[in-house]
Amino acid sequence: MKKFLFGLIMVTSWQISSAQELYMPRNIKKAYENGTRDISGAPGKNYWQNKGIYNVEVKVDANTKIVSGKETIVYTNSSPNDLDELAIRFVNNLHKPQSPRSGFVSKDFLSSGLHIKSFIVNGEKYAINSEDWSTVEKVKLNSALKSKAKAEVKIEWEYPLSVQSGREGQIDPETFYVAYSFPRISVYDDYNGWDMIQHSDRQEFYNDFNDYTFAISAPKNYVVWSTGDFLNPDEVLQAEYLKRYKASLKSDKLMHVATEQEMKSGKVTRQNKWNVWKFKANHITDFCFALSNHYVWDAASVQLKTKRASVQAGYKAGAKDFEHYVDWMRYNLDWFSKKWPGVEYPYNVMTAIQGYADMEYPMMINDSTIPDNFQDARLTADHEIAHTYFPFYMGINETRYAFMDEGWATTLEYLIGIDENGEAAAKDFYKNFRVKKWIKDPSTEEDQPIISMSTQVSGAGYGNNSYVKASLSYLALKDYLGDEIFKKALHHYMDNWNGKHPIPWDYFYSMNAGSGKNLNWFWNNWFYTNNYIDLKIADVSQLNDLLTVNVDNVGGFAIPFDAILSYEDGTVEKLHFSPALWEKDQKQAVLTIPIKKKVKSVNLDGDLFMDYTPGDNFKNL
Repeated sequence: MKKFLFGLIMVTSWQISSAQELYMPRNIKKAYENGTRDISGAPGKNYWQNKGIYNVEVKVDANTKIVSGKETIVYTNSSPNDLDELAIRFVNNLHKPQSPRSGFVSKDFLSSGLHIKSFIVNGEKYAINSEDWSTVEKVKLNSALKSKAKAEVKIEWEYPLSVQSGREGQIDPETFYVAYSFPRISVYDDYNGWDMIQHSDRQEFYNDFNDYTFAISAPKNYVVWSTGDFLNPDEVLQAEYLKRYKASLKSDKLMHVATEQEMKSGKVTRQNKWNVWKFKANHITDFCFALSNHYVWDAASVQLKTKRASVQAGYKAGAKDFEHYVDWMRYNLDWFSKKWPGVEYPYNVMTAIQGYADMEYPMMINDSTIPDNFQDARLTADHEIAHTYFPFYMGINETRYAFMDEGWATTLEYLIGIDENGEAAAKDFYKNFRVKKWIKDPSTEEDQPIISMSTQVSGAGYGNNSYVKASLSYLALKDYLGDEIFKKALHHYMDNWNGKHPIPWDYFYSMNAGSGKNLNWFWNNWFYTNNYIDLKIADVSQLNDLLTVNVDNVGGFAIPFDAILSYEDGTVEKLHFSPALWEKDQKQAVLTIPIKKKVKSVNLDGDLFMDYTPGDNFKNL
């Protein structure tokens, strides 16, 4: 049995004011001074963000493996500044031999990168040599784009799909995941101006909320799965498969829209040399698609509160885990909508493609197959679909602040895992796969503050900051506030910043306002320190009907834990202490516990909050 002993906790007199301020870098402080951000947690009265309307025609040649396209971008400069240049981002230049990367790659990863064939701004042609372009480059404008004005940008381009598939590329010689496939205008924001951080294949992405219309030319017998609403199934599918696809949009039951044999037989798509597949999605941060001439195509749908969402999977025949993906994803969309975060899945479709990335994209995931471990396979899908909310629904700057999305996806993966696998199995997976990698590694880079920019933390330190420590902070806050207030605060944050670009301070202040508490002590403790998890029982004494336990917080993090009392009569009692214990003094606490019988031993158990030196958490009396 657990008891909540908030009223029985005694702490030492050294105090930290809960009203302490949060450190802000100078550029962030300037944004608050300019009124684009507000200490209430909401966007400031002067908040703005830029936007593009993209009309894209793209062609994938299955023989040459060349992706070619042309696009028209109507770009609105909502900023108060005139723009003398445009920053153009093309992530796939990561494949160029000279590009900076975070790790070793094989020769099959390398390619010649982007070739710009034409670049026109407001009808004026620009002489562009893209040979020396990196993953983001500035183009000097001949005429400045004025504040509150629009520009029409037209680009023609081509690039080769890399042989090695990761987040994109050739999954096999006749299956392609086509992501980051078009030059885009990089983000220009209120706290850094142009986002000029190069993509290195470790940190992830930061894009504007844009409107996209895609016309994808694919060879005969290739099915295309994509972000967005499928606009023209009648024009590209033969009658039987069109019927099955449309039926899946209204069915809870798994349907095989097309089997491997049917795909290979030439019965599925219209028998034109090229079919043009059309898709559209508004106010999203990215757009991608996949195509294959032999992948199995499964589909169903799920009824949510305000709509029925399509759920689809494309995979190689015989991938046993992917045979369950549609059912798993139906569960995902329903569970995330109703439970945590408790916000309805915001899109009309979710598609999983069997690849190699274990990666999320708006309305799509690209997962490796794990046929011999369904629990692991399903948790991978859970994690990637959870990213729907962070970073896509919320517009997170993953490049700089990966903990704002990876930490939440890790938390949601754990919470839905409890429902799927039971609490014991979910905790075991979380501890073994997540926490142990950090807490058992005492090296310096593992204890850098979570607030550190993700581009400045390398190796395992990046993963531990982004996934593990951030997730633990969210779970610690959930324990501290209780589920009801925690969800209320989380929804306040999400309502404030849905469709916009929050930064950590927007999260901190939104949660303060949404919970009705000044949580700055908690933010300082979890995000601004070199803390880790390490409790120690300094002393235990029992006098008559009172047990006193002196606890040193050696590691420093404000964690929840259980005090497990073993009595001489063989009974055991478990007492729960929330992070509130550490609000006034984060280094020492005195637990004063009323008892009615003789205590034999005391053990402090952090459960998910695994201790660096668990041996000193135990004391015999």
